[in-house]
Amino acid sequence: MIKLKVGMEVHAQLLTKSKLFCDCPVVYDAPPNTCICPICMGHPGTLPNLNKKAVELAIKAALALNCEIQPISIFARKNYFYPDLPKGYQITQYDKPLAINGYLDIRGKRIRIRRVHLEEESGKLIHMGNRTLVDFNRCGIPLIEIVTEPDIESPEEAQEYLIKLRQILRYIKVCGGDMEKGQLRCEPNLSVEVNGKTSPKFEIKNLNSIKAVARALEYEKNRIAHKLLRGERLYQTTLGWDDIKGVTFEMREKETSADYRYFPEPDIPPLVIDHEWVEEIKNSMEELPDAKLNRFINQYGLREYDAKI
Repeated sequence: MIKLKVGMEVHAQLLTKSKLFCDCPVVYDAPPNTCICPICMGHPGTLPNLNKKAVELAIKAALALNCEIQPISIFARKNYFYPDLPKGYQITQYDKPLAINGYLDIRGKRIRIRRVHLEEESGKLIHMGNRTLVDFNRCGIPLIEIVTEPDIESPEEAQEYLIKLRQILRYIKVCGGDMEKGQLRCEPNLSVEVNGKTSPKFEIKNLNSIKAVARALEYEKNRIAHKLLRGERLYQTTLGWDDIKGVTFEMREKETSADYRYFPEPDIPPLVIDHEWVEEIKNSMEELPDAKLNRFINQYGLREYDAKI
């Protein structure tokens, strides 16, 4: 019997008018490299200035996902070198995130959410034959990363989780959820167990459709199980997904947190969240989909099918 364990990482773009640490506008179809400034390009001597609206939207999402808002969270530098990361590091949150210990229920099953944290987006690479162009417009766009525990046990459960998560984020006007525009990206981490043998963890990067997540997990589950049954050696790997061929491909050995040399961001003080502000955000939130569904059934006597519509 093949057992699949999946922890899901979802990057959701927040619906702000400006970037996370500067005043540059967030515009989807702007000409390349026109929505940039010395701050989001990481020029020497520039200092980040945190976008309060982004923090508010992140808190709103965390509350909708039943998380505990941390009174103090810390921004960190995640160090790695890539052409679309002009600073040579990404500002994110590491050991002290904005929110922890949440959950999302799908069909009676609880998917635990380990953390929700704020971070900035990197740029975009455009591959043209043997050349690669860089568009820095997305650098610094505010994101939340939503990380689950490895509670998802099938491609179908992964689909249900992502559909419900996207519905909630859209409903509370935190994220547009348009995956074709890069507003929501999924990165499942999976391991497979066959006859008592358990594989190392594999990560599939930057999946941009819910259907692709299900297809990639099904393919990878069978590929890993086949190798385990043959007794082949496996090691932690970061994978890409070719949606046309329907196969994964190896990108690199999977990094650990030590590879990124995290350390506290020296230019941003600790983020202190006032309890009264959290309560104010909570009280102003829209009725969530599950609550509305139950109210339609109980208050108006509707069938579940009609209430869902």
